[in-house]
Amino acid sequence: MKENSFVSADDIRSAFSAAMSFMYRDEVPAYGTLMELVAKVNADTLAADATLKERLEATDTLERISEERHGAIRLGTPAELSMMRRVFAVMGMYPVGYYDLSTAGVPVHSTAFRPVSEVSLKRNPFRVFTSLLRLDLITDETLRAESEAILKERQIFTPGATELTEKAERDGGLDKADAERLVAEVLETFRWHDKANVSAAMYKRLHDAHRLIADVVSFKGPHINHLTPRTLDIDRVQALMPEYNIAPKAVVEGPPTRRSPILLRQTSFKALEEAVSFRDADGGWKAGSHTARFGEIEQRGIALTPKGRRLYDRLLEDSRKIVRPAADGSNAREYEAALAEAFKGFPDSWAEIREAGLGYFSYSLTDKGRQTKLPGRRDLETLIADGLVQFDPIVYEDFLPVSAAGIFQSNLGDGAQQEFVASPNQKRFETDLGAAVLDEFAHYAGIEKASIENCLKALTAAVAAE
Repeated sequence: MKENSFVSADDIRSAFSAAMSFMYRDEVPAYGTLMELVAKVNADTLAADATLKERLEATDTLERISEERHGAIRLGTPAELSMMRRVFAVMGMYPVGYYDLSTAGVPVHSTAFRPVSEVSLKRNPFRVFTSLLRLDLITDETLRAESEAILKERQIFTPGATELTEKAERDGGLDKADAERLVAEVLETFRWHDKANVSAAMYKRLHDAHRLIADVVSFKGPHINHLTPRTLDIDRVQALMPEYNIAPKAVVEGPPTRRSPILLRQTSFKALEEAVSFRDADGGWKAGSHTARFGEIEQRGIALTPKGRRLYDRLLEDSRKIVRPAADGSNAREYEAALAEAFKGFPDSWAEIREAGLGYFSYSLTDKGRQTKLPGRRDLETLIADGLVQFDPIVYEDFLPVSAAGIFQSNLGDGAQQEFVASPNQKRFETDLGAAVLDEFAHYAGIEKASIENCLKALTAAVAAE
């Protein structure tokens, strides 16, 4: 088979993202309502801010707004994680970053599978935040052993998904028919199952340890627990959700409202209590319920440099020394005020952020720069001052562990449950994954450096050619 008969990884990812959205809207109708709200807020925001719309159009990112930006899935075993990596690779999605959520009391560590090239991100930016349960953090040895035995018995991938992934690896790709089959087969891994693999008594024991443990161990597969559209004004979405009969979580996770957004802000509607059936001693089923799936919204800002991230982490911790957000949202206003006060220490204009070396930027020629010929390379700052080069923030495509944990806890509850000792273990995670994760800082720095080089080459190429 000729290579050009293969469907591109970007097209397979786009098809999978669309199929996932259709399935989730069918399973969780409130998600469709949320998508309508986000689309309205984004349209209103663009209509009111011509400059924002112009820069999004200029950087070819306007069409990405309102798309499903990410989903989240929780896996139970290293074998599941390794196979998921292989499946996502066929879709052009690779592991970026390591996230230790044990620091925030959630017994998982994670990565984000996503496209990494600029072309692929513009084609379809879908990503899946993927967590692996840390059975080693369960202090009850009996429960840990029982959980491991239950997980060992399940197979979350269909034979077809495994076969087609192996075929793609062997042949270097899939034709149209096989690509369509792969999407359908992999979708089954993410589908909701209303029959548990455990008894009601076992579910309660798992639930008492941590609701997330119960969510991972108790079911046939790791159902997608949310999909997330991107908004340009998360505060407006948060304010309007009740008008759409959607109950938002009390506090938006991440940095406060800013003129120049940084990193990632997230909110969600409360997780649904859904009917499930548990196995009984007679081999039948007993009615019960489970809470796991919810709707999430995100607003993305600029990717920060290591220096910027250190400042962000320090200011976030400073705010939480004053007021730590309560799980029930009872002190939401006090926390938001403390957060806003703390972040006065972070510059709030693109020029100041760039000058301080806090964020990553993409550089491009202005209209004047495209009409200019230079006899030799010049200093970047001089080119900017002369109006030949402009800069735009590079969008942060990744996640924040404290924010992710906050979303998990607000939707799964964090009442009387086990506290977990913070124990990051990236080496162990990468061993289980079967690959190293991409360092996000190095990746953003590479994008920024390439954009600068492209500007310098373009300004001198015309002269060199004469």
